Amino acid sequence: MKVIVDEDKCCGAGQCVLIAPEVFDQREDDGIVILLEPEPGADQHTLVREAAAVCPAAAIEVSEEA
Repeated sequence: MKVIVDEDKCCGAGQCVLIAPEVFDQREDDGIVILLEPEPGADQHTLVREAAAVCPAAAIEVSEEA
């Protein structure tokens, strides 16, 4: 799995951080997403998919390719 975030789309809602804090964080000044782990381990895949699904700005892209 590979994860890509589009900072320009991010609205700073923070749902990704709440769901998968080992993969996502937020900048302190504006709340924009920070990708901590672009290739998360298998134990994080379900959470990352959920974070992408609930992102109100559709700023998270998940590729199932290794």
